[in-house]
Amino acid sequence: MTDRPTPRTDQPHDLVGIGIGPFNLSLAALAHTLPNSPHPLTTAFYEQRPAFHWHPGLLIDGATLQVPFLADLVTLADPTNPWTFLNYLRTRDRLYPFYFAERFHIPRTEYDAYCRWVTHQLPTLHFGHQIEAIRWNDRHHHFEVDFTQLGTDGEAEALGRTHTRNIALGIGTEPHIPAPLKPLTEDPSTPVIHSADYLHHRKTLLDAEHITVIGSGQSGAEIFLDLLRARPTGHENLHWLARTQAFAPMEYSKLGLEHFTPDYTRYFHALPEPVRDELVPRQWQLHKGIDADTLAAIHDELYRRTLHGGWPRTTLTPGVSVHTAKRTHNTRIELHLEHTQQNTRTTLTTDAVILATGYRERPLDRILTALQPHLHRDTSGRPRIDHHFRLELDPAITGNIYVQNAERHTHGVGTPDLGLAAWRSATILNHLTGTTPYPLPQRTAFTTFGLNTPTHPTPTPNHTPAPLTHHN
Repeated sequence: MTDRPTPRTDQPHDLVGIGIGPFNLSLAALAHTLPNSPHPLTTAFYEQRPAFHWHPGLLIDGATLQVPFLADLVTLADPTNPWTFLNYLRTRDRLYPFYFAERFHIPRTEYDAYCRWVTHQLPTLHFGHQIEAIRWNDRHHHFEVDFTQLGTDGEAEALGRTHTRNIALGIGTEPHIPAPLKPLTEDPSTPVIHSADYLHHRKTLLDAEHITVIGSGQSGAEIFLDLLRARPTGHENLHWLARTQAFAPMEYSKLGLEHFTPDYTRYFHALPEPVRDELVPRQWQLHKGIDADTLAAIHDELYRRTLHGGWPRTTLTPGVSVHTAKRTHNTRIELHLEHTQQNTRTTLTTDAVILATGYRERPLDRILTALQPHLHRDTSGRPRIDHHFRLELDPAITGNIYVQNAERHTHGVGTPDLGLAAWRSATILNHLTGTTPYPLPQRTAFTTFGLNTPTHPTPTPNHTPAPLTHHN
């Protein structure tokens, strides 16, 4: 997928996307088939990986998306778009099997295959391109984006530059590793891995005598269940530890899910910064809990192992944090644990550790070094992001930089949710074009989240999108 022609013209694009995960892929798909537009957008999207893969280390057999299949790349903004999940099924002659399967939540492996199907057909995507720098050209009033084209072996093959009036940053998240365990993950001889790499190390992990899973979210639960099913009864030798006070189910009531609507996103964005910062950690169960079916499957598997007497050799303990960790002289791993409610400490010795400790947004500063003086920041030093998903910049920079999945501090818990991907992409494209190629609903929730309906300021002239022109 690195053999597609790379634009090398000085004529600026209307939009360049950096990173090709589900969110920028959604933007690319909706931009490619922009309805009711006299001129098509000129776009290019760049990704340093050689091809699209969505969390390949977590595509565990039987694991499903936690959002319905309608939360594909485009449907919730444009159900007639050619890149819908249903059209993907149609092209594979699988519509009737899907119809009779009566599935609302599809397997993760199927979502990954669907996204790769889209990438194979969009000519605006360029894999194997590593972005090196972004600068603003004052003279020509556009951004310059420098990149390195990579070969299949990951080595640099060529340098290039492209020009664009607007940018969409979709650089995604990176695995979070707690500080006490970070030194162990850097030692290749120590089997301490992040859940993102689970399937790549599954066979080695299963050979370990004792395995510890750390983390109370969906990934931790799925990995614990997968390991449990793979170990013989009476020889499980599994620990599952979590900082949360319970292995709690995700909030999945219908009104609870309305926190993942555009209505709530707009409400959250209009709140004062201190209120937003206080809300996000308190809402962990909206997005960091465990699917109730997964919890039930774990309990069912544990119960099955008691049928002939005895208890499985498993320990499930919430309310525990890892205080320190080290490798022992016989290559085992020693975890020093602290129980927050009991205020007690103990030591656990294990042979392998899987860190289901989540992800963190990749800092935008790494890729925006040249633009640092022009970024507006909040009181905590984070980028300010307006309701159009744009970074707030100095008026001297008339181009727009949109962000995807980098705005939880300004837009709330729905930021990484696939169900809001198409809506956010459509919001960006509506603003970028200055028109409404994708009419969006004014109301999306039965819940009224505040006493006053938030209003949005009119964009300042300096940040109003420049008229889009047709390029021959």
